Amino acid sequence: MRVLSAAVAAAACIAVAPAAAAPPGGTVPGVATAWTSLMHGDAASTDSTQLRGPGKSGHLAASSVPGGVCAATFVGSDGYPVSLCTAYLAGDPPQVATPVVTLFDPKSARVVATLPLTKGGLLGGVYGYLDDKNRVVVADGSGSILHVGHHRTSHGWRLRVDRRVDISKEIGADHVAGLAPDFDGRTWFATSKGVVGTVGPQGRVAAAHLPRGEQLGNGLTVRRDGVSVLTTHALYEMRAGYDGVPRRVWRHAYDRGPARKPGQLTWGSGTTPTYFGPGGDSWVAIVDSAKIPRLYVLDADTGASVCSMRAFTRSPQGTENSPMAWGDSLVIPSTYGYQYPPMAVTGPSRPGTAPFTGAMTRIDVVDGKCTRVWENYRDRMATLPRLSRADGLIHGLAYGPYRPGPQQVGSVNYVGVDFRTGDRVVTRRVGAAPVDEPLQLTGMIGPGGVLWQGTVTRMLKIAP
Repeated sequence: MRVLSAAVAAAACIAVAPAAAAPPGGTVPGVATAWTSLMHGDAASTDSTQLRGPGKSGHLAASSVPGGVCAATFVGSDGYPVSLCTAYLAGDPPQVATPVVTLFDPKSARVVATLPLTKGGLLGGVYGYLDDKNRVVVADGSGSILHVGHHRTSHGWRLRVDRRVDISKEIGADHVAGLAPDFDGRTWFATSKGVVGTVGPQGRVAAAHLPRGEQLGNGLTVRRDGVSVLTTHALYEMRAGYDGVPRRVWRHAYDRGPARKPGQLTWGSGTTPTYFGPGGDSWVAIVDSAKIPRLYVLDADTGASVCSMRAFTRSPQGTENSPMAWGDSLVIPSTYGYQYPPMAVTGPSRPGTAPFTGAMTRIDVVDGKCTRVWENYRDRMATLPRLSRADGLIHGLAYGPYRPGPQQVGSVNYVGVDFRTGDRVVTRRVGAAPVDEPLQLTGMIGPGGVLWQGTVTRMLKIAP
């Protein structure tokens, strides 16, 4: 999912994290802690966690107003949540839609420190991760990859840039759209216009270009033997050579449909690729943007088809969200008709508008075939949900049932959906739109069953 987009649109007792089972495909070295250091939960982008969510006793325990939209939140080994936010107004001199690293108090959710970054492309200030020193790794508008640490001083908490790597020669006036660590100590980056590069452990930068005209708006997905990159036209599997230069292993073109769909941000697939299956990363999955969207499961080594099927049984549908994965199973939410603010999207949609009715489906790969397990059209998920392998629930914020009329006015609920059956088992009101419009933002489940979730105006701490 392009979590960033939504963020930019809105702009017009502390405990050490407990040990958890290793993420699918293994734990990436050089990150702060498993499950809470990466935007999509793990390197494989399964949007899952081994931590329990708030569950049936979940309620709004605390909140704050950070002065912007926090699209990605991480929780370090020290228990402190830190977010990549887009401030309404920040910087010196003040500018609108400025990326700001924001540190929150883990008990009260209040803002304890901020650091505005150089404004650049809309995506660069949102995709990132926590390194093994609890520093946020993020790209800014100056053509640099920053490591931003939080430090306790005699005057309170302070955020500062502890390390800076210049990649401006490789990307020029382009902007970073995706950022992720790999298993060999590199940081991978991809730009909006198709530059894919790496920064080695010693700071060496290397880059390659994808075909002209193919754009990127999603994050990067990593496994031990490669990196998955999705453009507006095709899915790529790439590997870095000894010199760090990314090289294409295979390319899979997909049907991008006749135009951008309402509820998607660009004309193309909105799904960050998901590795899953045997060994945790043998297969890779995306949903295309065809008139009738299809799920594709491919062999990650060769690009050969494992299976494919219609993503949803009803039409029209589509998704801007990354599929969740657990074992050989995928869960796909629909965002078709979701009303993003106009400045978040690229180009006109066809049709111009559509109702956001919501949908979610689970598809398993069984004996080499894609098999639908369940599908529901009751849950209008308004955030990128998180699947807990500990409690078997899919956690997120959702609207009530669809009714004709204004889409984004009314109750905003914390919900839990049973992964096994697709039934909703938890509903707790935590806010009201449009003040707490969730904007399809990404939440993070941290220690203690706490869900940290940004909305258009607030940071919510939803806890048992």
